[in-house]
Amino acid sequence: MKEYSSFKEIDRDLEILKLQTKIDQEEIKLNVAQVKSSLSPLSLAGSMFGSILQKALILKAVTKITGLKKVTAKVKT
Repeated sequence: MKEYSSFKEIDRDLEILKLQTKIDQEEIKLNVAQVKSSLSPLSLAGSMFGSILQKALILKAVTKITGLKKVTAKVKT
């Protein structure tokens, strides 16, 4: 525990704590806004589309590199 020798030191530390609290509150506001924007329907749809596109490109590249071709089975009726 810190020992103070004057009220001036106490006031200084209290002011620092108040400013740190304000900074923390602003960081929380920014984080909440960021989460809200990342969970918007448009953002989620864009992320999903980007993920699907990325997987399709990887599959195409792997197929090209390995030389594998898609095999389809014919069903007799």
